[in-house]
Amino acid sequence: MEPGPGHESGAEDWQRPLLCHRGLVDYQIFVQGSEHFQLEVYLLDEEGKVVAQGTGSQGRLQVPNVHLWWPYLMHEHPAYLYSLEVRLTAQMAAGPVSDFYTLPVGIRTVAVTERQFLINGKPFYFHGVNKHEDADIRGKGFDWPLLVKDFNLLRWLGANAFRTSHYPYAEEVMQLCDRYGIVVIDESPGLGIMLVQSYSNVSLQHHLEVMGELVRRDKNHPSVVMWSVANEPTSFLKPAAYYFKTLIAHTKALDPSRPVTFVTNSNYEADLGAPYVDVICVNSYYSWYHDYGHMEVIQLQLATEFENWYRTYQKPIIQSEYGAETIAGFHQDPPLMFSEEYQKGLLEQYHLVLDQKRKEYVVGELIWNFADFMTDQSPQRAVGNRKGIFTRQRQPKAAAFLLRERYWKLANETGHHRSAAKSQCLENSPFAL
Repeated sequence: MEPGPGHESGAEDWQRPLLCHRGLVDYQIFVQGSEHFQLEVYLLDEEGKVVAQGTGSQGRLQVPNVHLWWPYLMHEHPAYLYSLEVRLTAQMAAGPVSDFYTLPVGIRTVAVTERQFLINGKPFYFHGVNKHEDADIRGKGFDWPLLVKDFNLLRWLGANAFRTSHYPYAEEVMQLCDRYGIVVIDESPGLGIMLVQSYSNVSLQHHLEVMGELVRRDKNHPSVVMWSVANEPTSFLKPAAYYFKTLIAHTKALDPSRPVTFVTNSNYEADLGAPYVDVICVNSYYSWYHDYGHMEVIQLQLATEFENWYRTYQKPIIQSEYGAETIAGFHQDPPLMFSEEYQKGLLEQYHLVLDQKRKEYVVGELIWNFADFMTDQSPQRAVGNRKGIFTRQRQPKAAAFLLRERYWKLANETGHHRSAAKSQCLENSPFAL
């Protein structure tokens, strides 16, 4: 079953607003086995009332007085979900047999302009994190108690978004994002595209297949607002232009309702893939991987980078990664690298520029990283990557309190969340443990 988002068909669907007070849900259902069956489709609201219905394997439901799906902290009643129920009756030798399948459905629009990212026609500012499916006991992979803990921390933090760096996360993660209004930039495992050979026709064909699998799995999640096809490729190499032009066009053909990006750390003048994205996502680590200890240069470097990108492409920008490694409990005054004071001070320098540019064309900021995580051993890693604002055991560093203050301030400026502040934990969730 493949219900589509509420939009008219066309190559630029994600730029079109919902009709006033009326939502649209397109659906397409595939049935294997008997050809002798009947299909009935019902859309139910949160109270279980049928608000639209149809028949057959393909169609469009019109939803009067629609309740839109809104992100966390952007509306008093975020993350409204309908239930799409498909009832199948098959004629068997022993008589008719019935079955049904239910899928949560959120109705919302996404649009991108030269300076804004819009959800349901209103400007949306990403203030969130990058994550990993990692923790100290289980290691890498899905874990229900860990997921509930992480969502409690995201809500405590006032985060409204995250990127699935650098691979698709478990479907249960996406379901929880739908339910609690956490916006997702859904990223393919397009990591390590470094060599000229990485841009071969064989690689491209595989990448096209991977995007097909990702879109097919996650396209019905209202929390997913943008696809990311890759992270930090060598997009300055000559073959990158054709590669990303083809890959992004393919992804848009699969799903015209969402914008597409990839995350770059290339120079704005040299990046050959940037002309094809809808939103510029830029990673930078000023005063960490260079200019060690010199936080005084961050403001000039970051502001110049933003201005160059926007002047060149006239597209909204997300600071998709920034941060510094910090070992919890290390303190130095004046701040030195790896101390909590250095991480906090570096973030503050970034925020000064972000506060200027978000009034113009910067539409988001995602810290690297939500929590410390394990990596391969190397002289550069002190028992894993320590750029988390939480430890690998999910204990806060000083930077977590800094970001919490900032994110709730941003929410106060841009959202409507009087009810959200009263319920920052998931104790009422059926998933709470």
